[in-house]
Amino acid sequence: MKKRYEKPVIKRYQTGIAEKFAPVAAVKTMPAIEGHQVSDLLKKYGSPLFVYSERQVRRTHQRLRDAFSMRYPRVQPAWSYKTNYLRAICRLYHRLGSWAEVVSPMEYEMARKLGVRPEEIIFNGPYKPYEALKKAVLEGAMVNIDSLDELNDLEKIAEEIGVPVAAGIRLNMALEGGFMSWDRFGLNIDSGQAFHAVKKAAAKGKVRIRGLHSHIGTFILDVDHYRTQVRKLIAFAMELKEKLGIQVEYIDVGGGFASEVDLKGSYLRTSDIIPHFEDYAEAICTQLLDAFPPDKLPLLILESGRGMIDEAGSLLATVIATRRLGSGQRALVLDAGVNLVFTAFWYNHEILPATDKGFPLEEHVVYGPLCMQIDVLRDNVKLPFLEKGDQVVIRPVGAYNNTQWMQFINLRPAVVLIGKGDRIEVIREAETVDYLQQQENLPTWLQD
Repeated sequence: MKKRYEKPVIKRYQTGIAEKFAPVAAVKTMPAIEGHQVSDLLKKYGSPLFVYSERQVRRTHQRLRDAFSMRYPRVQPAWSYKTNYLRAICRLYHRLGSWAEVVSPMEYEMARKLGVRPEEIIFNGPYKPYEALKKAVLEGAMVNIDSLDELNDLEKIAEEIGVPVAAGIRLNMALEGGFMSWDRFGLNIDSGQAFHAVKKAAAKGKVRIRGLHSHIGTFILDVDHYRTQVRKLIAFAMELKEKLGIQVEYIDVGGGFASEVDLKGSYLRTSDIIPHFEDYAEAICTQLLDAFPPDKLPLLILESGRGMIDEAGSLLATVIATRRLGSGQRALVLDAGVNLVFTAFWYNHEILPATDKGFPLEEHVVYGPLCMQIDVLRDNVKLPFLEKGDQVVIRPVGAYNNTQWMQFINLRPAVVLIGKGDRIEVIREAETVDYLQQQENLPTWLQD
């Protein structure tokens, strides 16, 4: 067939010589995932397609457990449902020994439907409607108080059921270098707000504080922030012990561990600066061991999400159009966009051709299929000359994209899990228009 004509432009190409601030450019490809050809996966399950690797999930979970358990004898991971609440993913983490960490009544119900015992559910977040909070208390879930209003609700629940309620309390604080932990959540340590809330609760005797919780932020690359966090949590625990006679049973340091995806605007690649799990563990565990006697060590709870799942997820997509922009920059249009990769707004996800297209490499902008100018997966990425029908792998995408994806213009695609023995199972079917509209009703006056 006669090839399509494309008007020539003068562009500088990168052909393998080292740039001033970067290593030698190389053509990177990803023809297969866990031994399964990208082309075969897309042919069988459709494009686009989310693919998860059970082997990667298990490997990362084990690395986290080993890093912390070698440094502290009482460690309990809790899978962060908001990061990815596909049932198969959650069940896999529970099988590996993780509890459930949820931040809404919806996620609490998801965990219960999966068979998670209430005492292994940690209920966090600012959104705990009264009836959902009461249900969690009655069932024995671990509730962490997020606000004074929530403390008041718990006191009211204690009055209704006629017995005191046990709960943890979420704390925020100033960290080193002017860095502030997320202060829209929890009560502040530094101002005295948190201590006065616990003192008031102790005086009333309706809510017993049994643990401390803090989540300082997300994608934390400086482990010194965890050192400061744990130091302040220990000091607060000691203050509660000395002044109120409260012995904390657990210290929950939240999550925030980074994955290897590159942050937009970052000078260095994340893979060059990301701490290892051992670095996080060293910053957190040593202080706890030094502060508490051996028979009074609190349970250390970890709620890592992104750092556990991101690298396990990939999105396979197909080039549906190419064009040359007015600036001369070449553009690709994929059948997957920010409707499926919401995290593209703040991460530079890798986009890897499934086949080796060779040199030269040219700077591209990569769009999704939406009729929106903001549908940009990468605004500047070096790629070989791809054409319509070529296939690519976008990675890592395992964190937050299957909870924040949306049915805007396009339906959501299938999700598969590559499990033991390289078996493939569809863990979420591709959507249809009937599925999308099944909750809708036409008023009688608009029906035929």
